[in-house]
Amino acid sequence: MANRMAVRLSAGQTPVRRLHLRWQRELVSGGMRVLGDQWERGYGDLEWRGLVAEREMPWYFLLSEGGRTHGYGVETGTSSFCYWQADAGGISLTLDVRCGEAGVLLGDRTLEAAVIVTREGAEGESAFRAATAFCEQMCKQPILPSQPVYGGNNWYYAYGNSSTAEIIADSERVSDWSSSVDNRPFMVIDDGWQLCSGGGSCNGGPWEPNYQFSDMQQLASDMKGIGVRPGIWCRPLLVANSVPNHWRRYGGHNAGSIYLDPSVPDVLDYVGNEIRKLHDWGYELIKHDFSTFDIFAKWGFEMGASMSNHGLAFADRTKTTAEIIVALYKKIAEASADSLIIGCNTVGHLAAGLVEIQRTGDDTSGKEWERTRKMGVNTLAFRMPQHDTFFAADADCVGLTDDVPWHLNKQWLELLSESGTPLFISADPKAVGAEQEAAIRKAFERASKPLPPAEPLDWLDDRCPSRWQIAGEERHFNWYAERGVQLNERPEIILR
Repeated sequence: MANRMAVRLSAGQTPVRRLHLRWQRELVSGGMRVLGDQWERGYGDLEWRGLVAEREMPWYFLLSEGGRTHGYGVETGTSSFCYWQADAGGISLTLDVRCGEAGVLLGDRTLEAAVIVTREGAEGESAFRAATAFCEQMCKQPILPSQPVYGGNNWYYAYGNSSTAEIIADSERVSDWSSSVDNRPFMVIDDGWQLCSGGGSCNGGPWEPNYQFSDMQQLASDMKGIGVRPGIWCRPLLVANSVPNHWRRYGGHNAGSIYLDPSVPDVLDYVGNEIRKLHDWGYELIKHDFSTFDIFAKWGFEMGASMSNHGLAFADRTKTTAEIIVALYKKIAEASADSLIIGCNTVGHLAAGLVEIQRTGDDTSGKEWERTRKMGVNTLAFRMPQHDTFFAADADCVGLTDDVPWHLNKQWLELLSESGTPLFISADPKAVGAEQEAAIRKAFERASKPLPPAEPLDWLDDRCPSRWQIAGEERHFNWYAERGVQLNERPEIILR
């Protein structure tokens, strides 16, 4: 397999759904381990495994054998949804070039469906360093924040029930906790500010404030005066207001929300105008969310090889789904001007080079520690090779509430703040005592400065690594409550 190889497709008016490539190669050896990626965010399920022939590995995979780790993938920003498979007889690559669930109609153009990238591992190179080098090879032009990103986000304690007064109070606390730091923190207003929020139902536009939030431009100005950089959340492909019928992809028949078709030029113009409005209001960070779900009607862990099952194509049948999504991300990037973009529930392999920050895992929690452990730690470890090679990798927040044990949350706060990745804290003021405040101040000071990426040392053996190398020193974390991980079943007898 060549180090780089373009796959091009010409098909005229013949609808094409998928391309399948196969390399015959014997892959049987003792101790072989394989790591694949996910379609969008990780869901606590990223891990090194043995060969599993039916396992689809989106975008790229790493194969570790005999002390070397090899990489097989496609360049970021590709024009198809690609997944790999590995079995004892060889390696397969499927390129999904559909337009929604219909075959793409290319007409007279030739599609560069993907550029295949491979990397041969070196003797003595750790799997982590090989993974990082391979991610750097797949992404030619990442865009990164000019300085470390950290601060507050109100979601994991407010859960959509907030107001101007609460955001002002949040901003005052976040600013005070970083009072000695020149690199000022962000305070992100998450879902719940918009007219149709429904108290945290993650609804979409119109992107105007509800009765709890009066003047969003004035609020951004007030936040800057307090000493934080204002950030804001939106869901660009969902609206509850009336729009032209040709904008609609699905939904909306019974006065429900309407899912927009991003292949329609008018929809892209609408999205661009709304993002530009948020920028012009003064928000220096814009978090756009849910677009992958709104396109496929599935979460990443549900998509598998079929991707979607709603049976819909896009209005523009001449573009692949990947091309349509990349065009959406480009429109948002252009409209955001100098505001930073966080992509959430976005396809990282398509967003690289178009977002400064990517939410790389599913939600952590301010209600249960187990969700933070499963999603957060796994994401931080297994998506760390993408940090500063694709974008700044955000493993999600510390949900600091009374519902989450502090002795566990404290460790998550320490690791995140020393990892070199973005740090956001959702701190319920009722849960912040003297000990928590002191820990937050130290965490903000660390996170405000450039740090080398933390390296998971036991990630080959553990989905939730407890051994980490931080600034050249090995550190140990205990992610488990006294009773371990509690499953749905309630034990009748607990043995000590």
